[in-house]
Amino acid sequence: METFDLCVIGAGPTGMACAIEAQRAGFRAVLIEKGCLVNSIFHYPANMVFFTTPELLEIGDIPFPSAHQKPNRQEALEYYRNVAQHFKLDVRQYQRVMKVSGSDGAFVIGTEDAHKRAHDYRARKIVLATGYYDLPNIMNVPGEDLPKVFHYYQEPHPFFDSDVLIVGAKNSAAIAALELWRRGARVTMVHRGPSIHDNVKYWIKPDIENRIKAGEVKAYFNSTVKEIAEDYVLLQTPSGELRLENDFVFALTGYHPDFDFLRAIGVEFSKNGAEMRPVSDAETLESNVPGVYLAGVIVAGSKTSEIFIENGRFHGQQIAADLKCKLKKA
Repeated sequence: METFDLCVIGAGPTGMACAIEAQRAGFRAVLIEKGCLVNSIFHYPANMVFFTTPELLEIGDIPFPSAHQKPNRQEALEYYRNVAQHFKLDVRQYQRVMKVSGSDGAFVIGTEDAHKRAHDYRARKIVLATGYYDLPNIMNVPGEDLPKVFHYYQEPHPFFDSDVLIVGAKNSAAIAALELWRRGARVTMVHRGPSIHDNVKYWIKPDIENRIKAGEVKAYFNSTVKEIAEDYVLLQTPSGELRLENDFVFALTGYHPDFDFLRAIGVEFSKNGAEMRPVSDAETLESNVPGVYLAGVIVAGSKTSEIFIENGRFHGQQIAADLKCKLKKA
C-alpha cells in the first residue's frame, strides 16, 4: 500500500494548489480524482468564458497566458494541464473514493477505478477539495429522470429546430438560452423568481432581457415545472397550469457539495442548517475531524457563491502552513 504525507481528494484548481503547496513544504502528496484533471472545468459549456482575468486563476505562481482579457475554458484546461506537468503532480484520475478509515496520522483511503478495481492509500493527513459541480440540485418532479432532461449544458448544435425548456435564470441558464436561440432552437425559460437573476454577468443580462422583451425567447417567471413528459412539459404559472410542447429540458438549477460524503468521514456542520457549512478552523481549514482539512467551495457549504477559484486557490497555503507545524511533530 502506497503511503503519502497528504492525500488530496479532488484534482480541481484548489486541490492542485493544495498538493503544490504541500510539495513545496517538503511533503509527499497524491491527488485522487473520480474524473479527469480539473473535471468540473472540463464539463463547463464548450464556449464558456470566465468572468475573471487570467492572473486570478493562477496557481503555483505559474503565469496563465491568454490571448483574451477573460480566458476561456479551452485555455484553462491547457493551463492546468501544464501546471500539473510542471510540478509533476501525482494525480490518480478516474478513481472514486469509496471509503476513508483510520485516524489522524494513519488514514486509509479506499478507491475504485474505472475498471472496478480496488486501490488503497495510506496518508497522514487528508484534504477534501471535492467542489460541488458534480451534484445538481434536483427539482423532484415527475419525468425528471427522462433521457431528454439534462442538468448540464455544453453546446447548442444538437438542439437545432427543437423546443427547449430551460429551468433557472442565473448565468448558466441565461448563457444556454442565448446560445440555443442563436443556433436555431425554440427556447422557453421558466424561473420561480420574478426576473432574470441580478448576478447574471453584466454583458449577458441585457442581452437575455432584450431577447425576452422581443419575444425571441419566451419566459415564465414566478413559475415552476410540475411535470415533464416525453413530448411536453407542464408548468405552474401565475395564470394557472400551462402545457408546452417540448423536446428537451435543461434543468440548470444549481449544484451542491457532497454533504453525505463529508458526513461519512465525520465532518460536522454549523448549527445554521440552511447554510450546511462544514465546521472548520478559519485559519488552518482543519475540520472537526483531526487531520482532515477542507479546501475550496465546500468550506462555504451551500453558499457556493462565496468561494471561487480566485480565493479558493489560496487555501493550499493555509493548509501547508499547518502541515509544517503538525507533521514535524508526528
